[in-house]
Amino acid sequence: QVQLVESGGGLVQAGGSLRLSCVASARTFSNFFMGWFRQAPGKEREFVAGISWSGGYTTYSDSVKGRFSISRDNSQNSVYLQMNSLKPQDTAVYYCAADPSRRLGTRSLTEYDYWGQGTQVTVSS
Repeated sequence: QVQLVESGGGLVQAGGSLRLSCVASARTFSNFFMGWFRQAPGKEREFVAGISWSGGYTTYSDSVKGRFSISRDNSQNSVYLQMNSLKPQDTAVYYCAADPSRRLGTRSLTEYDYWGQGTQVTVSS
């Protein structure tokens, strides 16, 4: 069983930055396509960013493109989400997720087998 643990959330003013981290327990972490999702109150969980097993391919939702950056360090079994120019509408619980199937560019929630418990990000105006 793969465990994912997020950290780095918090309260920040609009225009500020946060860096989220996610550590995985799996030995085969370097084979996983990793994604970040978020869920705001009363809304469905949505895709934010994804990164391929080698880190050579990344993809972003239109709402965060140019402001957020996803990266990974396979030696640390970790994936990161650098969030800049934060807006109040970025407020949500952020989740990391793992797709072990080696599909490239996975954006659908149902294609991810493993999820973290989430970390709260609150952006004040």
